[in-house]
Amino acid sequence: MLYLVATPIGNLEDVTHRALRVLGEADVIAAEDTRQTRKLLSRYQITTRVISYHEHSGQRATDELVRQMCDDGISIALVTDAGTPGISDPGHDLVVAAIERGVTVVPIPGATAVINALVASGLPSARFVFEGFLPRTKKSRIEKLVELASEPRTVIYYESPERLSVTLSELSHACGDSRRACVARELTKVFEEFRRGELSELRDHYAAEKARGECVIVVEGAPQNDHVDDVGADENDTPDQTNDLIKRLATATGINRQDIYRAIAELKRSSG
Repeated sequence: MLYLVATPIGNLEDVTHRALRVLGEADVIAAEDTRQTRKLLSRYQITTRVISYHEHSGQRATDELVRQMCDDGISIALVTDAGTPGISDPGHDLVVAAIERGVTVVPIPGATAVINALVASGLPSARFVFEGFLPRTKKSRIEKLVELASEPRTVIYYESPERLSVTLSELSHACGDSRRACVARELTKVFEEFRRGELSELRDHYAAEKARGECVIVVEGAPQNDHVDDVGADENDTPDQTNDLIKRLATATGINRQDIYRAIAELKRSSG
């Protein structure tokens, strides 16, 4: 058995009875950060053996865990630093490998920062897109921003406190200053914060005040009658619409306008 056990994202009381039982009964707990996991285990007096399994463990470590489940018949509880395994962490690789070998995969539901931030943001929550972290390279980030500027559903991003101000600036230029958004920080912790407003307001606030703690950015979807809706996706875009978006993205990121134009052209080709 491979159990995907959701653990608290801050407050250690946000763990289910089922999760505690599975952690106590599993043969091994595979943890992204053993030090972080042991805090939870110590709180609830769980003595199950803990091993390290993270994004740098590699294919050999994944294969060995699957072998132990298949050949030795052990049950492994997979946990991340906080939240649900497989969401912006290496758990997905182990899940795929386990399924391919016929291992039973059992999710143990619980906390996830994505949903907590969304439902408390005040933005539409019926339909949403989770993007995780934006790409680090400028070219890939621009392509993603162009693509998501016209997304009609609420869009959710993860971001580090160090990059929060820059990312808000890029989003403001790509989506427009007046697009509504929410920054959720330190979810379920003592200094939990939800700051809501227009992207320009959030950009200016975090440019002046350095953020602390992991951050979730929730951005309102594009209005269906917004000119940005068609940029990068519709062959009938007017030059003024396209040039306006290129200018805003170039200002936000410092990327050459020709590179942005090529990215938009490539998105048009790939979308048919």
